[in-house]
Amino acid sequence: MIIPTLASCVAAGKKPTHLFWVGCAGSFDQRAQRVSSAFAHILTRVGIDFAILGQEELCTGDPVRRAGNEFLFQLMAYQNIQTLNNYGIEKIVTTCPHCFNTLKNEYPELGGNYEVIHHTQLLQQLIDQGKIKLKEGGSFAGKKIVYHDSCYLGRANGIYEAPRKVLELLDSELVEMKRCRTNGLCCGAGGAQLFKEEEKGEKRINTERTEEALQTGATVIAAACPFCNTMLTDGVKGADKEQEVAVLDIAEIIEKEMLSE
Repeated sequence: MIIPTLASCVAAGKKPTHLFWVGCAGSFDQRAQRVSSAFAHILTRVGIDFAILGQEELCTGDPVRRAGNEFLFQLMAYQNIQTLNNYGIEKIVTTCPHCFNTLKNEYPELGGNYEVIHHTQLLQQLIDQGKIKLKEGGSFAGKKIVYHDSCYLGRANGIYEAPRKVLELLDSELVEMKRCRTNGLCCGAGGAQLFKEEEKGEKRINTERTEEALQTGATVIAAACPFCNTMLTDGVKGADKEQEVAVLDIAEIIEKEMLSE
């Protein structure tokens, strides 16, 4: 599958309805690349006209702002905003809540005003519109699935229902951790912690969160963030549960369960 870039679309006199903001993790991390691919396959199969920036896409600047480098954040943000505005971008969809939060809530004050949606929101819309139909039964039938709330999707932006409504359509049992929704526990990657060693403490945050997920008896931990996916996957490995428990993005789950046209 070849995904067109905005530059190639413009050269051909076309303007896609959606820009898929892939993000750093979705572009360079091998695990997150599979999520990007799954989501792109879904968009293609349902006929969404979309494109990517390709090499013109820079990091949104989220990690450097969380780490305290405001100057570098604004430098990166202004470059992205100039690119987006030059193309006349109106609607952006992304699989990363960190990118989602930055593009939606932090770019407007710098001149970047766009309609930004998370991929779980778009998946819910496509299911509600009947454009995505799922198999009866399927590989997740009868399994317990627990959903982990991403901080930037949940507490920062109040998006709790869209991911759950998508998962509820599977022939599986959706269960909850004791700490969920507004009381959900961070995976341990937030605040640029993904890129550094933790401060001294009794237990790693991702270990604590993974233990809570495993206590539900779920065999699938559903995530909607590449950072959360990494931290929870490491937690499952640390608990020596790789053979029994899978950590999957919601896009991967839906792509696998979609009916073939």
